[in-house]
Parts: sequence; structure tokens; C-alpha cells
Amino acid sequence: MEAAGPAAGMEAAAGEAEAEAEAAVAAEALRLLRIEPSAAGGPSAGRADGAEEPCSRNALRKRRRWQRVLAARRGKRRQERQRRRARRAPADGIGPGPALGSGRVPAALATERLLEARAAGPRLCVDLGVGGSMTEKESGRLASQIRRLYGANRRAARPFWLCLTGFAAGTPIYEQCFRMNDGFAGYLMDTTPQSYLDLFPLDAIVYLTPDSENVLEDIDPDKVYVLGGLVDESIHKQLTLRRAREQSLQTARLPIREYMVKAPNARNYHSETLAINQVFDVLSTYYNTRSWPAALRAGVSSGKGYVLPDTVEQVETAQCTTAAQENALFCGEELQRQEAPA
Repeated sequence: MEAAGPAAGMEAAAGEAEAEAEAAVAAEALRLLRIEPSAAGGPSAGRADGAEEPCSRNALRKRRRWQRVLAARRGKRRQERQRRRARRAPADGIGPGPALGSGRVPAALATERLLEARAAGPRLCVDLGVGGSMTEKESGRLASQIRRLYGANRRAARPFWLCLTGFAAGTPIYEQCFRMNDGFAGYLMDTTPQSYLDLFPLDAIVYLTPDSENVLEDIDPDKVYVLGGLVDESIHKQLTLRRAREQSLQTARLPIREYMVKAPNARNYHSETLAINQVFDVLSTYYNTRSWPAALRAGVSSGKGYVLPDTVEQVETAQCTTAAQENALFCGEELQRQEAPA
């Protein structure tokens, strides 16, 4: 009997430790759900007779909100996985080496490819003269997009030759590019304060703008494709289209509405306006694969409200699942309210 005493004490201590661990896990889960333990019927909030306390309306509402957040995150992760797979897609035998986004490329090989693009095209020009009214924050975002664009181009199996026009010393974007981008001075691309109109023939320039009536059908190595150097906050309706028309330039837009469909979303938001690095991802992937669906999957994020037709069912399934979970919670809440004592 005396020997059983310490063993019983150890078992009791182990039981208490296990109970404390379970309580800690439950508290952490409730914290992630933004639910207070008292509102969720924690161990200390139970009834005297041992019956479970039903969740309050506020707790159920928070749980529903959290489930919506989880469903949205799952959908976004699925879209991002598809975009990464598209960027890693093989170049279908066109050109040597890895395709866009497939990882690090030896410096000598990347330099060789860039110099080949400089000699034979195609060329991609970022028009920094269109964003003169950008704030410092917006200029910083644009500098980050230029860094991502250059990095993706350097990794591409068939890169473009890049050119920044209207890149004048003393401007906010000039200062931000050198401040935020390590090694910017060594980037293999052209930078000039001049306009693209002074550098290239008018009939070779194609200004890419989402407001154009013309659809970009193919990429011509003899053309110079111009992107407006703007960020989302600075974009005004038809600003780049008016600029191109005033300069008597050809215009084109990406074939988003031709190959993609509007995905249902809570905000009813759909936009064909992309950041310059996203436009580049589309152009570069198409130039390597000659597939517009693969290119649009690589560059158009799900946040723009457009998806390829083969992913619509996945989006709708995720939304139906969320709606069903909300309906079940609502019915449970109503049942608890009806069964609660007056």
C-alpha cells in the first residue's frame, strides 16, 4: 500500500499536466479564432451539472468569419501553386536552358542571353515619363516592381532587352531605384532620360494598355513593347491610352477577356490592370511557351477577379463549401436559441 502511494501521486501529476496541456492547446485555438474562452464555453465556463454551454452568437459569428478567411486563403494558395507551375513549365523545346522562374541561372549564361536579346530583340520599354505625379511611396513600389521584372527577365530562357526611358537623375523613381535595389547600377539594361520616341521608329512601337481596343496576338522580335511606369494607386482611366494616341502609336492589350472569365467574388471586383512585373510574366511566359492560357495563369493573380475556365469550378466549389458551413452554423445557432430556456 505504501508503494502504491507515490505511483498514484505520479499518475495524478501526469493527469494534471496533460489537462493543462490540453487547456493550453484549446486556448491557442480559440485565440486564433478570435474567440474568448468564456464565450466558447471553456473548462472554467461550464455549467454546474457538467452540461456544455452553447456558443454565443458573437462566437459563432467570429467562427464563420474565420472559416471564410480560411476558404479564401486556400483558394489563393491554390491559385499561387498554379501560377508557380506555369512559370516552371518547360519551354517546349524553344531555346536552351530553364524556362521563366525555374530557379537560379549561371551568371555567364544569363549575360549571354541578355546580350543576344539586345542584338536581336524583342525589346520591352518602361515609360517612366507617365508617372510624374507619383508619391514617394508609389515610386518605391514601382522600383520594387522593376527589380522583380529584371530578376524574372534574367532567369528567362528567352529574355527581352529592357529599357527604362524618362529615367532622369533627381526624380523620385531614380532615387528609389538606386536606394531599394542592390546592384542596380550593374543591371544589364538601358536607362536613359530620353523618351522612347527619340530612340525607336514610331512604326516599331506598341504601347500596351488595358484600355486598348486591339488584342495582342503575338510577340514580334522587331517590335518595341512599351509599358506605362505606374502603380495601382496612380492609374487613371485611359491615361496610357490617351498618351499613346497623342503620340500616334499602335496600342494593344493582353488577351485576358479572350481566354479568361470573371470569377465570382464577394466584392464583385474584376480588373485587367496589372503591375509591370505581372505584365512581363505574361509576355515572357508566352514568348517561351507560345501559350496564352499558360502565360495568363503565370501573370494574372486571382485577386484581379479573372481565372481560366478550367479553374472556375474550383472557385465555385470553395465558395459553396464556405456557404454550406455558414448555413450549418446558422442553423445550429437558431436551434440553440430555440432550445434555450426563457
